[in-house]
Amino acid sequence: MTGTIDIRPLSDVVGAIVEGVDLTRPLDDTTADLLRDTFSRNSILCIRGQQLAASDQIRFGDLFGPVDSGFRVRSGYGGQETRNRGVMLVSNIRKNGEQIGSLPDGEMQFHSDGAHRDIPYAATTLYAIKLPSVGGDTLFANLAMAYDALDDDTKNRIDELQVRNLYGYDDTFREETTEETEPNTSAATHNLVKTHPVTGRKSLYLSRLMTRHVVGMDRGESDDLLNILFDHAERTEFVYAHKWLMNDLLIWDNRCLNHARTDFPGSEERLLRRLTITEWHD
Repeated sequence: MTGTIDIRPLSDVVGAIVEGVDLTRPLDDTTADLLRDTFSRNSILCIRGQQLAASDQIRFGDLFGPVDSGFRVRSGYGGQETRNRGVMLVSNIRKNGEQIGSLPDGEMQFHSDGAHRDIPYAATTLYAIKLPSVGGDTLFANLAMAYDALDDDTKNRIDELQVRNLYGYDDTFREETTEETEPNTSAATHNLVKTHPVTGRKSLYLSRLMTRHVVGMDRGESDDLLNILFDHAERTEFVYAHKWLMNDLLIWDNRCLNHARTDFPGSEERLLRRLTITEWHD
């Protein structure tokens, strides 16, 4: 690439804004290495003003690990069928009375993408195509900062624990999801504290939406502990609210961040294109 790449903080909590890259073209190895290093240190990259086709977003995602191929958009948008690898639409837009997207509308509690799977998603990319006039922000909770802020007794108590995560598809609040008896759910067990494979930094790995109970712990004791940790992880000093601009591209690290969505007017359209990345390049 030619020109200067500028990197600056996205917020005081997490993230970096990257300027001076053109994602409509393949990136050279030096630029790709810079983006991967910046991502591992900042957990979110925000690249603005990019006119990206799905194929461009896929090529960008592949810099960080193979983009997942197991999902497709529910239906075409604007009369065009989308057949690109791994593309999902996050949208309240309906066509012939049915949602074009594969994820639910409105507000959504904090969660980490793929925590309900045995092999979670390492990262998620989201590209803004159509936005409401207000709302629809994405909130990011820095779980590494939250872990660091715990007292030593709590760290020692939770470091070896495991939790059961459960997700009911189309659910946006914890209360909507029942236990694993429902057929439209996915569940997995993970360590409550994760060590990042690149940075070596510890973080919490639980969420209000998905984490149901601590494995092997009395249910009342488990509920008490999880509620304390949920509230702690969502403290304002650990949370960054991203107010989307048109053509924003974000990639975030699901291994050390939770994210949530604020509500927006149902009468206004919101459309973002989502890709997930499971495997990670060393």
